[in-house]
Amino acid sequence: MDLVEDSLRLTQFARGGGCACKIPPGELESALAGVFDGGPAPSPWELLVGLESGDDAAAVRLDGDTAIIATTDFFTPVVDDPYDWGRIAAANALSDVYAMGGDPVLAVNLLAWPRDLLPMTVASEVLRGGYAIAREAGCHLAGGHSVDDAEPKYGLAVTGIGDARRLLRNDAGRPGVPLSLTKPLGVGVLNSRHKATGEVFPQAVAAMTTLNRAASKAALAAGVVCATDVTGFGLLGHLHKLARASGVTAVVDAAAVPCLDGAREAARDGFVSGGSRRNLDWVRPHTSFGPHVTELERLLLADAQTSGGLLVAGEIPGGTVIGELIAFDGEHTLVVR
Repeated sequence: MDLVEDSLRLTQFARGGGCACKIPPGELESALAGVFDGGPAPSPWELLVGLESGDDAAAVRLDGDTAIIATTDFFTPVVDDPYDWGRIAAANALSDVYAMGGDPVLAVNLLAWPRDLLPMTVASEVLRGGYAIAREAGCHLAGGHSVDDAEPKYGLAVTGIGDARRLLRNDAGRPGVPLSLTKPLGVGVLNSRHKATGEVFPQAVAAMTTLNRAASKAALAAGVVCATDVTGFGLLGHLHKLARASGVTAVVDAAAVPCLDGAREAARDGFVSGGSRRNLDWVRPHTSFGPHVTELERLLLADAQTSGGLLVAGEIPGGTVIGELIAFDGEHTLVVR
């Protein structure tokens, strides 16, 4: 059994991988249109953040200044190592709470497993990885739900708390504020290369398993009110949503955006997921690209990230300033120079 498990490549049991397997943003928005026309449910709890701006999680006011933040995230294997996949999926799920300025309190496992194809001992390693990250975050991980499925999938449903007066939202951006990114881009193309070739990229695993807790705390300490995390819709996709929700235009200095070692080479060699290409197609009509921004640079800026960093409307320690928000130019939500 150990020999069988050692030879397994989890990424070969899934069509996509990580956040690159998300439903394309345009299709998702079309599917959601009109679904919630009835407005918030009659409830004694005030809905602070719902669906209207496409924010990272939902939030309700529990009482006074305490907000409950709820989110869920799960996906197919993004790396072959089951323990690392568990860690990555857990860090990614917790990120939505951090992106809203909250602290994760309780999480439950979400596991889909092809029992006839993959040993349950491998599933145990995935769950062990998720537990390790939850412990690092100081978040209880208890119970969950599992199903027998054709593809392996793992993630968490997470409940967090935050200050209702100081939630980080994606619709609170204002002109004149710098934009900071807290993790380099490129995990998408490196993961695609890993899936195709089996090459391992420790720099990508390290980025994906780094919690966004410190960045979230730094943003709150700096008085930031607007942020999001960068995941499956890529930097440009999530920034488009932020700028659209805030009624501003985001200007990006492409040369200032950091990328992981090996990412440009992977993109140049064609390891670009279909999800990343769909991200770019979605933002093109809303973006003014400068003449020196190549198609390769555009694809990297749209690269579907898994457990990416925070995109913060403000300047914070540890972040890289990549641009600024300006008054809406009347046509574009994004300007890339």
